[in-house]
Amino acid sequence: MAFSEDTKERIMRAVDVAKTIVHYGWVPFILYVGFMSSSPRPNLFKMLSPLS
Repeated sequence: MAFSEDTKERIMRAVDVAKTIVHYGWVPFILYVGFMSSSPRPNLFKMLSPLS
């Protein structure tokens, strides 16, 4: 099945957007999963503050 040039361009644009989302969202996602699955949930301010 041959795609038209317009369809190929849309697919490439969608793949580029998906790559960007995964690239910048991977570490926050892993931190979120770890934070939500920890037994005693740490205080979010203590986790993010450099002074604590």
